[in-house]
Amino acid sequence: MISRNYKTEPLKENPHKVEVRQMYNDESAQIMHITLKPGETLKPHKTPVDVVFYILEGTPTVLVGEETQVFEKDTLIESPADIVHCLSNESAADARILVTKAPRPVNKTRLL
Repeated sequence: MISRNYKTEPLKENPHKVEVRQMYNDESAQIMHITLKPGETLKPHKTPVDVVFYILEGTPTVLVGEETQVFEKDTLIESPADIVHCLSNESAADARILVTKAPRPVNKTRLL
């Protein structure tokens, strides 16, 4: 059995300059844990594979394509491949999001 806790996984450098920790990395999928502090935002970008966001904590604002909405914890949001998406935290509390990319991307994400 393999287990990981986001609190003990190393920070992963990223162009968004936010707290990202890699939880799983296999050809079939990649799972990242993102913590957005109040006021932090991921830059709008396109990912070459399907992405699923699962809100663990907080109320982040999610943009997928042309739609923007604030979501509560325990919500799953889908973002198809090659569609602009971003996450932001406009609240006063941390937001934690589990991000699953399937399959694991072989091409880089494109910042816009």
